[in-house]
Amino acid sequence: MSNKHRCGWCVGDELYETYHDTEWGVPVYEDATLFEFLILETFQAGLSWITILRKRENFRKALDDFDYKKIAKYNQEKFNDLLQDAGIIRNKLKIKATITNAEAFMKIQGEFGSFSDYIWKFTKGKPIKNTINNYKDGPANTPLSDVISKDLKKRGFKFVGTTVIYAHMQATGMVNDHEVSCFRYNEV
Repeated sequence: MSNKHRCGWCVGDELYETYHDTEWGVPVYEDATLFEFLILETFQAGLSWITILRKRENFRKALDDFDYKKIAKYNQEKFNDLLQDAGIIRNKLKIKATITNAEAFMKIQGEFGSFSDYIWKFTKGKPIKNTINNYKDGPANTPLSDVISKDLKKRGFKFVGTTVIYAHMQATGMVNDHEVSCFRYNEV
């Protein structure tokens, strides 16, 4: 695939390129995967995405394979263990938000049947296909990410600012922000 044009943000790092080529921008409708990305985006706030990707398997192990039902039941002992885990981002507020967000995630499931049904209603169930020529010109947030962020906060979620939510929308294919010259643009 080295002869194919990729979005500029991932070029030169094998992990980034693999993530770009196989996951980024692919529409995700499964609750478990949506939750995983939501948590990873939470920890990414203020950091680079490659930092999170490099720690992804550590997060998977530390957070019980991103099992939101287990995470929602984490006690103080588990919280303390996570604070000592050098394999993840050891930020008290982000760890606490992960637990809070797992609880809020399940409340949304109860209300809407699934988190997927809730989150995808904002785009009427279909990805928004943008026309970005250079990733540097892409938005960090949009009026839609503002609306989703505000609604999630109202529902008790933490670390879900508009930029975090827009990154989540990109990662889970709610928006297609591949550069128009990228080989993935028409594939997703």
